[in-house]
Amino acid sequence: MMKAILIAVTVLFHCLGQRCILGQEPLCQSHSSCSECIRSPGCAWCSQIDFLKPGESNERRCDSTRSLKERNCNNMINPGLHPLTNVKNSDLSSDRGKVVQLKPQNINITLRIGVPFEFKVEFKRAVGYPIDLYYLMDLSYSMKDDLDQIKTLGQKILKKLKDITDTVRIGFGSFVDKEMLPYVSQVKARRLNPCPNRIDTCQPAFSFRNVLPLTQDAREFEREVSKQLISGNLDAPEAGLDAIMQAAVCKDKIKWGNVTRILVYTSDDTFHMAGDGRLGGVFQPHNGQCHLNDNGTYDGKAFDYPSVGHVSRVLQDNNIQLIFAVTEDIYPAYKALSALIPQSVVGVLKNDSSNVVDLISEAYGNLSATLVLEQEGAPKELDISYRSTCKGNQLDSEWKEKGECQGIKHELITFNVRLNASACLTKPQTFRIKMQGINEEVKITVHTECDCDCGVPEEDSKHCSSNGILSCGACSCNERFLGQRCECKQQTDVDSTSKMQASCRPHNSSVTCSGHGSCECGKCMCQGHYSGKFCECDDTSCEYHDSKLCNGKGRCKCGTCFCSHDYTGSACHCSPSQDKCMNNNLLCSGQGKCTCNVCKCNEGFKGENCSAFTNECTLLKDCVACHEKDQTPDICAVECLNATVSRLVGTHELHCTYGSRMSYDVKLGVDGKIVLQYANLPSSVDKTTLVIGISVSSIIFIGIIIIIIYRCLLELYDIREYQNFVKAQEQTNWKEAQNPLFKGATTTVYNPLHDKENEKDFESI
Repeated sequence: MMKAILIAVTVLFHCLGQRCILGQEPLCQSHSSCSECIRSPGCAWCSQIDFLKPGESNERRCDSTRSLKERNCNNMINPGLHPLTNVKNSDLSSDRGKVVQLKPQNINITLRIGVPFEFKVEFKRAVGYPIDLYYLMDLSYSMKDDLDQIKTLGQKILKKLKDITDTVRIGFGSFVDKEMLPYVSQVKARRLNPCPNRIDTCQPAFSFRNVLPLTQDAREFEREVSKQLISGNLDAPEAGLDAIMQAAVCKDKIKWGNVTRILVYTSDDTFHMAGDGRLGGVFQPHNGQCHLNDNGTYDGKAFDYPSVGHVSRVLQDNNIQLIFAVTEDIYPAYKALSALIPQSVVGVLKNDSSNVVDLISEAYGNLSATLVLEQEGAPKELDISYRSTCKGNQLDSEWKEKGECQGIKHELITFNVRLNASACLTKPQTFRIKMQGINEEVKITVHTECDCDCGVPEEDSKHCSSNGILSCGACSCNERFLGQRCECKQQTDVDSTSKMQASCRPHNSSVTCSGHGSCECGKCMCQGHYSGKFCECDDTSCEYHDSKLCNGKGRCKCGTCFCSHDYTGSACHCSPSQDKCMNNNLLCSGQGKCTCNVCKCNEGFKGENCSAFTNECTLLKDCVACHEKDQTPDICAVECLNATVSRLVGTHELHCTYGSRMSYDVKLGVDGKIVLQYANLPSSVDKTTLVIGISVSSIIFIGIIIIIIYRCLLELYDIREYQNFVKAQEQTNWKEAQNPLFKGATTTVYNPLHDKENEKDFESI
């Protein structure tokens, strides 16, 4: 329940705040005391003594200024927004001795609950603002070639940064890993020289070492860095977060100045984070303190690796901007890490770090081009939002949680800041608005207007019937007295002003006596034509008929007509006469009710006098079905609706039919009763069977005729073809002739040696 109320109040304040922003007066939620009233947006309190009417509650003193003026209040308490007070408001400046980049610097504001207040913050980046750059390098063995490159970079880095500003300091620190297993070998020989081969010489591993505090001497940078030897460890991740933490919190030993602070982190591998220390038996979370010894070294054995969130918070608190210069293969991991750390960027480092100078210059340009304005230490009762005016003087269309601008150089940027208090502050609260990465801030002290100043209260005031204290125009009654002027005596211990007022409110409504009367000692005294316990009844709100309240045939009571002279209806518009309902001396033919001289027919009947059936054939269909089964009249009485039923002798074809055997007629008798006559239908040929039989026979007959005709035509065709064949045979003339190509089977050969005589002899023989 409390959670729901809190949410509702929050939404209410938000909506009220939005209305104020749009220039509309917010709706006032009335309260019974002056202090509570002015805590409600849009409310003012009338402290005029004779302002209230008899029986009105003190809540009527709390209303909008317009409403109070309309009700002739001449003494209002309505705290307006106090003007912003600039405690310190120095002009923006780039002077070397007096750099001011954020304006104003210190302000006081007094707020009303739920009423937003807006002010402007200006920012302009100073030209040539000093820079402190601390170079933090991974000295694990894989960075050997990078160390050789870094040894000669001091002068180049300073020269590059001096293109931006004349005052630059540079420092150097290094890191490897915690001096314990499983991160660093504990074998004595490997501990002293952790190089993977015996040819190289490496220094023992360490978590972090401050090699060179910030200095302007580039030669000293190169001299100290040149003394450094590479080191080594067992696993791939390094103690990078440990090193960042120490470089950020050891401000005195690093010698950070009150200038732009840049931390350059170079590595070719990933990093250990919170929880990894348990592998080495370290369970104590990092405490965020500086733990460098006299030699500027941190061994990391006492505390676990810090978390990413812890590192991010420490960097923000110390206004340090972080540049990750890492190799391409681990770029995605550090890109994800950079997303969790404000004011940080990632650049791709070549394998030998040869591009580190250009990378630092480019990364710093990206950092300085991004502005993020945010608050620190704001009370939870205060809602803060921003609208930015960046390049082109274009104001953001929406309020945001932070003020942000991109691609900024040295132009003037304006941020609109809106404060909105959702609850009263017990005491003035101070918080800061600051720019990420900039060591300047706006200090804001907020007060809330939550109490009324009405002067000294008047005790035993005559206005309060000498039974109470008069303050801000309202009476605070003594014990055992209640009422607007303490005129009501408390009868029981549970009686109270709020309960007395509550007894005059229906359903916990906020309006006393429904707004139509006054509450006097717990009872409503109604005004005008209102009545009821809570004056909730309007005796003029009944229906009108013929322009008359309750048709002039009744009286109105609490919105309901109470009719007289036998009139009925919601507006007493129904005459007691029944002449239009009569039929054969029966009301509605005995099949309906006469209401308002109009028949309302029973189911199955219609017409002005209910003398016609809606559908007589379906009305008693179940009755006929019951009698078809030869049931007794008593059994069929329900289905027959108590109708007079008779069976006709013989067979008859009546108006309605039931199945194939029964027909019946339904009529309405003169006495208003239903009359049913039924009989058997005359027997008849089954037309369906006959039609089907004729259809099938006709199809068969027609089929046979078609077959006979087809066979006859086929016979005639065959006879005609045969006759044509015979005729063609008779007309054929066969001629006999020797085929010249034909040769007979017999061959005659003459012997020339035989003469004719011999031939004769031969012949005679």
